[in-house]
Amino acid sequence: MIENLKDFIDEVEKFKADSKEKVEELRLKFLSRKGILTEIFNEFKSVAPAEKREYGQRINALKQLVEKKISEAQAGFEEKASKPNDLDITLPGPNYTIGSHHPITNVLNEIIEIFSRLGFTVAEGQEIEDDYHNFTALNFAPEHPARDMQDTFFIETDPDILLRTHTSGGQVRVMEKQQPPIRVLVPGRVFRNEAVSARSHCIFHQVEGLYVDKNVSFADLKQTLMYFAKEFYGEKTEIRLRPSYFPFTEPSAEMDVSCSICGGKGCGICKNTGWLEVLGCGMVHPNVLRNCGIDPEVYSGFAFGMGIERTAMLRYGVTDIRMFFENDMKFLSRFKI
Repeated sequence: MIENLKDFIDEVEKFKADSKEKVEELRLKFLSRKGILTEIFNEFKSVAPAEKREYGQRINALKQLVEKKISEAQAGFEEKASKPNDLDITLPGPNYTIGSHHPITNVLNEIIEIFSRLGFTVAEGQEIEDDYHNFTALNFAPEHPARDMQDTFFIETDPDILLRTHTSGGQVRVMEKQQPPIRVLVPGRVFRNEAVSARSHCIFHQVEGLYVDKNVSFADLKQTLMYFAKEFYGEKTEIRLRPSYFPFTEPSAEMDVSCSICGGKGCGICKNTGWLEVLGCGMVHPNVLRNCGIDPEVYSGFAFGMGIERTAMLRYGVTDIRMFFENDMKFLSRFKI
């Protein structure tokens, strides 16, 4: 046993006081009545006189090292126990940042919810469209300017395939598959080959509505849009319809709403007119119904469409459409609901 003094010293030096139980095990192993040090002291009597001094120093060093390790460990445990508990369960939890819907999503969801009260359902279109559903079926003449490359992103390898310029193609597909009555909204992202500026973008979102049934009139369109305007912009909102032109509707109109910022008196937002243009609309052209397999002598319908970004800009007072696409967290955090 006495020959192993160096090994015992190395063992004690490497000892880690992980718990009180391990410290007690160390004490019993070396300092108890039947421990290692007791056996070493008993063997010390038989050591040659010339070696007693060297062995005696090693034995004392081992004993002091064991006692020091035990003393330090006990002091550490006492200090830890004397410290107050750092966890205060009465304090509120950490303030984690919670995400939210994008403002475009908020506006779109509100529009869908309003029209759903009138019986409109939602249909999904496709962003990659063919020329027929995007133009031809909607009564676009072959020479119509919207077919020009300056307005539309065509697929280079197939000029018949393009990125949709409006969600009207989704309405065509619904009419091809379903006979009236039809009452549907088609929201989605659309693409136009336009310069990006504070007021326009090459990517934006639309929601278009379609109602086809027997005896549908322009008065039905007007009342539907009046209901939407008052629900979305406020009960005091007024609307006006101005004659316009779209290939797929006849007659066609642009709808303005009274400016909610100035109450119709005129301001910078409405360019001092008191009115804000919000959507286009009209009665579905008979050629469109005919192209979709619906008899225009029996059925009639109306359609409308609005840009979500423009609507969101009016709702939130945003002056630059590009802000909706830049993923600026400081900007988006303003729209938590």
